[in-house]
Amino acid sequence: MRVIGTVGLPGSGKGEAASVAEELGIPVVTMGDVIRAECRERGLDPAEHHGEIAGALREENGPDAIAQRSLPIIEDALEGSDTVLVDGIRAGVEVERFVEAFGDEFTLVSIEAPFEVRADRVQSRGRDATDVETLRERDERERGFGMDEAIARADATIDNTATLEAFHEKIRALLTEGVSGLDRERAQEA
Repeated sequence: MRVIGTVGLPGSGKGEAASVAEELGIPVVTMGDVIRAECRERGLDPAEHHGEIAGALREENGPDAIAQRSLPIIEDALEGSDTVLVDGIRAGVEVERFVEAFGDEFTLVSIEAPFEVRADRVQSRGRDATDVETLRERDERERGFGMDEAIARADATIDNTATLEAFHEKIRALLTEGVSGLDRERAQEA
């Protein structure tokens, strides 16, 4: 059993990592889906109220509320797969919840890219508000949830500034071989 969590600011590549996992047949549990489902349950548009409801869930049920709600989904996915990717960890307390639940079988990977690179990506995908100020606001909101602490606790870091294919290769190595696969990829790059 292996549970791999990703953490990173908007536009860093978490969604691309999830796409690679899906291509490999590895289940992906997207923590943002918990928030989107709660938005719909409250009769709100997830596109407009995602951040607000994320904050409300944490306020109502504790700072690890979204991780708590994700645990049964992860456990169900593990019944049919040896590896599960958890997309979108946002806080150190969420990391603690997953370490508590999965112990050494949990690996946290920080996906990183500079602000300018992320801004270009967010603008090109067109599904998010695309101006630079909005991205700065999203970064601050994510950091307010404790993302910097989660990033600091990562077991490995993937720099996502090269080509998309190079990033996909790193993610494939991570998902099929674990952190040792990342180390092998880095050695090949050098």
